[in-house]
Amino acid sequence: MRVVFIAIAALLIGILTQHFLIDGLFEPFFAESFIHLCQNLFHISYDESLNMYQQLFRNNKTLLMASGMFLLLLLVFYYALSQMTKYFNQVSTGMDQLVEVSDREITLSPEMGYMAAKLNKIKSMLEKRDRDAKEAEQRKNDLVVYLAHDIKTPLTSIIGYLSLLDEAPDMPQEQKAKYVGITLEKAYRLEQLIHEFFEITRFNLQTIVLNKEKIALSFMLQQMADEFYPILTLQHKRASVHVPDGIILYGDGDKLARVFNNILKNAIAYSYENSVIDIGARQQERTIGITFTNQGNPIPLEKLDTIFEKFYRLDSSRSSHTGGAGLGLAIAKEIVAAHGGTLTVESNQEHTVFTVILPMSNDEIRKP
Repeated sequence: MRVVFIAIAALLIGILTQHFLIDGLFEPFFAESFIHLCQNLFHISYDESLNMYQQLFRNNKTLLMASGMFLLLLLVFYYALSQMTKYFNQVSTGMDQLVEVSDREITLSPEMGYMAAKLNKIKSMLEKRDRDAKEAEQRKNDLVVYLAHDIKTPLTSIIGYLSLLDEAPDMPQEQKAKYVGITLEKAYRLEQLIHEFFEITRFNLQTIVLNKEKIALSFMLQQMADEFYPILTLQHKRASVHVPDGIILYGDGDKLARVFNNILKNAIAYSYENSVIDIGARQQERTIGITFTNQGNPIPLEKLDTIFEKFYRLDSSRSSHTGGAGLGLAIAKEIVAAHGGTLTVESNQEHTVFTVILPMSNDEIRKP
């Protein structure tokens, strides 16, 4: 805009200069000065000097004015090019600062303030992604170390009890049954730890492909609650399902079952003893909302988003014996997102509520 304004101003000034000065105020003075110069310098007559002035200037005024305007436009173009070059140099400098590992803010000239703001925003986003990736990688490495260490415990127990059984074939039946039971329990625990190793690898390699079908939501959630009945009973807890029978969900049944299992497993792990985990659902115009409500210690406000990051466990002191690989909620969020839905959490002193919002039909799933 500045260059356009300068070009228009230059044209107006040129026209005014030609009309008022060259053809007006300065013309008699310039003509007399030229004639006087020719008479004194070349010793020619007044009429010949006037004729020379007519031939050189008056008859070629259009060409001379066009040449002057052309030179003026060249100067404007040069100014515009220098301004553009300056801006490109500033942007280049800003890009160099963008890739630098530095806490300095990118600064450009005042007229490039909007570009500086965008570059600083991009820099902040890149730095955050880099920090998140490093933190996730560090959590994964720590978790692998913890799991590798934890594997030794059940494996050592299995070897120890099998050695006792092998060395004492005449061991009393009651004692033998006890050792076999302990060995089997440790073997199950070892299987669980190995499964978590596979989860860590599979999470980075998997591509979520949905096989959608109609799902009777009430039946699915009730069946899931029944599957958790033994675990709930051992912890003196109960799952209560309040879902209308008529709600039909369109999605991948196996993957959504994994979502609900992961959320319920998390609710069981972090709820108080002798408490009830409430599972409910509501149908709106285009979506279906499923909620899991439990009573337990509230999740700190600053960790409400972090719990959905991979390899993150809310209680860092919780060992892998009870805490898992920290992938359940991250996987659940990805599956829900693949269905075109959202997974959120709210927590206060009274309860913690995980809410899954899913499109009700396939047409809604296809919407961006």
